[in-house]
Amino acid sequence: MEFSHVDEQGKARMVDVSRKPRVRRTAQAEGFVRMAPETAAAVSQNALAKGDVLGCARIAGIQAAKRTAELIPLCHNIEIEHVQVDLDVENEGVRIRSSCVCTDKTGIEMEALCAVSVAALTVYDMCKAIDKNMVVESVRLVSKIKEEIHD
Repeated sequence: MEFSHVDEQGKARMVDVSRKPRVRRTAQAEGFVRMAPETAAAVSQNALAKGDVLGCARIAGIQAAKRTAELIPLCHNIEIEHVQVDLDVENEGVRIRSSCVCTDKTGIEMEALCAVSVAALTVYDMCKAIDKNMVVESVRLVSKIKEEIHD
């Protein structure tokens, strides 16, 4: 198996996408913050001292997607056209989903994963005072779609 981010000498490198065509790309990711049912209820009722957990996490996720190239060293700085972050409180925690869209020469899956990851960390940060046993889990890419552009 060959890794695209490794050159012939085994050194990390940024992939050259200069000759690739611009394509519409969509990626979706999800993750889960497992917590005590009492914590999930407090999040759902917006009853935490730090404020609106879901609103804060949504904005943090959007911001993270927009800054992915600054966080992940070999990611390209792409033109992001849309980021959506949804958080749903369940009995055992908060499910986080993101959807990101760009029209560019390389994918947007890292942006979708960053959105979910940072939204999850924000939930964790805002709830840690009342729940010391939370777990961020199952952060994964759900789908990525490439659509050719027809002018």
